[in-house]
Amino acid sequence: MRILITNDDGINAPGLKVLEAIAEDLAGPDGEVWVVAPAFEQSGVGHCISYTHPMMVSQMGTRRFAAEGSPADCVLVGLHDVLKDTPPDLVLSGVNRGNNSAENALYSGTLGGAMEAALQGVRAIAMSQYLGPKNYDIENPFEASAQHGADVIRRILAAEPEEQTDYRLFYNVNFPPVPADEVAGIKLAPQGRRAGTGFSVEPHKSPSGRRFLWIKGGDQRAATAAGSDADVNLQGYISVTPMRADLTAHEALQQMDLS
Repeated sequence: MRILITNDDGINAPGLKVLEAIAEDLAGPDGEVWVVAPAFEQSGVGHCISYTHPMMVSQMGTRRFAAEGSPADCVLVGLHDVLKDTPPDLVLSGVNRGNNSAENALYSGTLGGAMEAALQGVRAIAMSQYLGPKNYDIENPFEASAQHGADVIRRILAAEPEEQTDYRLFYNVNFPPVPADEVAGIKLAPQGRRAGTGFSVEPHKSPSGRRFLWIKGGDQRAATAAGSDADVNLQGYISVTPMRADLTAHEALQQMDLS
């Protein structure tokens, strides 16, 4: 198997090293793992692409490239430049430091990379590691994803339904905020919504007196609907959420009458 991996935390991020090990396990001794990742952190960029300016791509080692762009850019680089003659069988994005459950999915560069791969017709899975009191300060905060990641991907690939739509499925996987031996299992789960919380801004002044605004995240332990991704994550389960890039509210097409 030939696997292309990327992330949004940057090419030197510890979560990317975890993903490389997962991908090597999946690819096997006869497979290939290729890395095309952002040269610098790109958290929160979503599905952004560098449409209005060029980017520099540097080879950092064997099958390893850094691009001055977003995760979606990196996937485009991988598919249409680095691997243009030998396309990958699978694109993996992550492992993100922090969860991309619930509304976080909409901002996630990690999911942006997977979404772009799906739009290009390639199987794609995004992976993120929820952090909390039980795993934040342990020796390896990515322990749950490191030990369970390859198995989860194999299960997804084995269970994936046949595609019959224009927008290919991709998958959002979130590992719970617990050590590996406390993972309770795997659950398919819809995307949730943390009610009453979300991103906001917080003003600060620089030493020179200038006013700046920092983007501020919401409470990551706020309740979501029972059985949704963040809910099962906080119960110790790995969540798997099938997604599509189609943003149409299909139920509204049936409910609305504009005549």
